[in-house]
Amino acid sequence: MSSKINHHQHINGHDSIHPPCPHLADFRSRNGTKPFHLLQNCLRIKPPHGRASIRRDPSEIPRCGACGVSSVTRIYACVTCATISCHAPPEPSHAAAHAASMAPGHEISVDVDRAELFCCACRDYVYDRDFDAAVVLSSKANNIHSNVNSDNLRKKRRIVEYRPWLPDIQERVLVNNNSSVLNFVEDRPWGLRGLNNLGNTCFMNSVLQALLHTPPLRNYFLSDRHNRYYCQQKKSGNENGVVGGKRSNGGDGNGGKGLRLCLACDMDAMFSAVFSGNSVPYSPAKFLYSWWQHAANLASYEQQDAHEFFISMLDGIHEKVEKDRHKTHGLGHGDCCIAHRVFSGILRSDVMCTACGFTSTKYDPCVDISLDLEPYLGSSAKSMSLKTHSCNGEADCTNSSQNGGISTLIGCLDRFTRPERLGSDQKFFCQQCQVRQESLKQMSIRKLPLVSCFHIKRFEHSSIRKMSRKVDRYLQFPFSLDMAPYLSSSILRSRFGNRIFPFDGDEADASNEISSEFELFAVVTHTGKLDSGHYVTYLRLSNQWYKCDDSWITQVNENIVRAAQGYMMFYVQKMLYYKAGEKQVPQ
Repeated sequence: MSSKINHHQHINGHDSIHPPCPHLADFRSRNGTKPFHLLQNCLRIKPPHGRASIRRDPSEIPRCGACGVSSVTRIYACVTCATISCHAPPEPSHAAAHAASMAPGHEISVDVDRAELFCCACRDYVYDRDFDAAVVLSSKANNIHSNVNSDNLRKKRRIVEYRPWLPDIQERVLVNNNSSVLNFVEDRPWGLRGLNNLGNTCFMNSVLQALLHTPPLRNYFLSDRHNRYYCQQKKSGNENGVVGGKRSNGGDGNGGKGLRLCLACDMDAMFSAVFSGNSVPYSPAKFLYSWWQHAANLASYEQQDAHEFFISMLDGIHEKVEKDRHKTHGLGHGDCCIAHRVFSGILRSDVMCTACGFTSTKYDPCVDISLDLEPYLGSSAKSMSLKTHSCNGEADCTNSSQNGGISTLIGCLDRFTRPERLGSDQKFFCQQCQVRQESLKQMSIRKLPLVSCFHIKRFEHSSIRKMSRKVDRYLQFPFSLDMAPYLSSSILRSRFGNRIFPFDGDEADASNEISSEFELFAVVTHTGKLDSGHYVTYLRLSNQWYKCDDSWITQVNENIVRAAQGYMMFYVQKMLYYKAGEKQVPQ
């Protein structure tokens, strides 16, 4: 459905200019803007998506004055005489017939269900700034005078300007007497320590290096928020006493027979070891054993997928906390455990009926976003990537792009949130049409996590060809990323203009608006083939990049990072990203 507007409109990525509607211009010259202001009192804003419509009694069904039908696609009310007419191509348009039979001035109507201007003579929607302003004013008046559902509206978070913490005299004494400053050890940032390969465990080491330097996760464990000694004592007491109302059989120091170990305790031990100042490579054998207890189907010395390990590990930490608390929390709210407090966000999925516009909305929690690479762009893009991303002759900077083409993380996110027309075999049942209809599906991000993890789908599996392969296409990713265009609030504003208003907790999260900027701090890469590859992590610490290749830690140029074959990218909210390069001198 096109829209005839009086200003520039962005359509499919191109700017186009439409001529103004002559009938709307004639209507304004005859009546001015008064009819639009009078319509303000005739509008209502209805949940759940805050759409404007013509106010009427709940039992009142608008019907076409010519044919008496109410179930057609669109029903319009004449702005001049309030006559109700229908317009349902390819059927005869009674709205156009009404405009032709009346004197000039009856061409402009209002969509009864959407409160949008429609020119019956042009048979197209038109835009008027004063009418749109009346819709906005009506919504504001509705919010001010409404005393219904006030308890259901989400309380907006108070926006507080960020200020760095400066200790007072008493706090300074406590800090100096009970802690040590995280500084450089042997010209290397504190906490940067190699991890020994225990036998095809580079997949685990690469993800652990990223998690060990995830700012919110690091701060949580280094501030003793999960004390492994207290956790083990508590668990030992439960084993020798009553657990969940039943007497337990007891157990050994490792948690008893049949009981899984605590991944969070092993993470706490690992944080303590890595940030101890010891530069000798650390062996995460105990963590590997605990993870094997949690994911028994992956317990082997074979190479595993780093992304699968990441999801499994977060699930293990979450599962342990859930058993300890004996209650269920919503994953999307991020209040259940440290894993979901850091990585959990909420995705919004809208499926819209192409016939009537009815939209079905679903929310799903997520701890990462898996993105498809953009389609192949041709050989010219391939040669451009080789020229643009040179890496000063470094051997590790080989641009593996035998599959050709360049993809960008921005392009992958655009594709992820782009409306997608579902096929005829995926028709959904429209509650308004009461039949199965073709539809459009669009994804967006309802709630941003503190740390966003983007997983690139580089491993393809075809059930038809019965084969698997790795996609070696080059991916450009920015060091700074603004997620505002991919938020649900931004996409809804783009879809409905400025007429989208919050209802029943569906308002835009104020925290998303002020924390949509992210900084890249870790990149997990994969080189080699599907069945014989190797994982390496690049970390951004103290404004410098470091390559973590199992037990080997080397300083690298940022061009090497840009040219790496990114598999998982970790971004942290900019307001939580501390520039460690600006060395703080202890007072």
